[in-house]
Amino acid sequence: MISALLCIYLYIKNPHASLKPIPIGGASKGSYHIMEQPITQHTADQMPQQPNPQQIPQQPINIPAPTPAPTIYSNPVSVIGPQYCLPYPVDLSIVRKFLTLTDGSFAVTDINDNLMFKVKEKLISLHDKRTLLDPAGNPIVTITEKVFSLHEKHFVFRGASTDTKDLLFTVERSSVIQLKTTLNVYLASNTKQDVCDFKIKGSWTEKSCVVYAGESNTIVAQMHKKTTAGSVLLNKDRFTVTVYPNIDYAFIVALIVILDDINGDDDTSEII
Repeated sequence: MISALLCIYLYIKNPHASLKPIPIGGASKGSYHIMEQPITQHTADQMPQQPNPQQIPQQPINIPAPTPAPTIYSNPVSVIGPQYCLPYPVDLSIVRKFLTLTDGSFAVTDINDNLMFKVKEKLISLHDKRTLLDPAGNPIVTITEKVFSLHEKHFVFRGASTDTKDLLFTVERSSVIQLKTTLNVYLASNTKQDVCDFKIKGSWTEKSCVVYAGESNTIVAQMHKKTTAGSVLLNKDRFTVTVYPNIDYAFIVALIVILDDINGDDDTSEII
């Protein structure tokens, strides 16, 4: 009895002690001996550290890459005139009527349907000639095609002129045989024409085209076809063109007129 009370007293003083039924000499069966267990003391440096939530490795989050913004030229890229370079994107709508030999076979409007350009065609002549006009009918540029040119070379002159001194730029196929339309554009100042100043790439299947700066991937304008029930009934093609900031939008319209002329030689019913 005394041994049991002694065990309880010692256990209360040291709860880490363990009771083992080890017989002590002369003790009766069932007597218990207190086995002291050392109490481990931890210093501040040895204390077990709780994991820092900020140090727990996080699962990677699958965030899609942002869409690259279009290149914005800080200075106007003027080819026909600085008045056609605006510091914001310009959306144009181009409507083309089929089998029309009169003025206005092309009509170019802004997003509010205000007339901005129209095209006068003169096809019954030795040289196919098209003139880009402003809404009042004043000539902006004149487009002619070189006779018997495998690359279908086109010349663009200022106003109503066809004089060499008024040449602004030339456009031609990048190669004679093409699966997709690719045109090189050379400014008049680029006399060597080793590298193009602009490039046009079109897709017959998607009926669209993109205009790039030189041999780079920098886009300066894009065009895609917009089909409506009205355009089908009225026998018209309607295209939407987005011209990037500070790019000469009259220049882009002239390129699309040439693109139509070149592709029209292959298929008279489509622009692209």
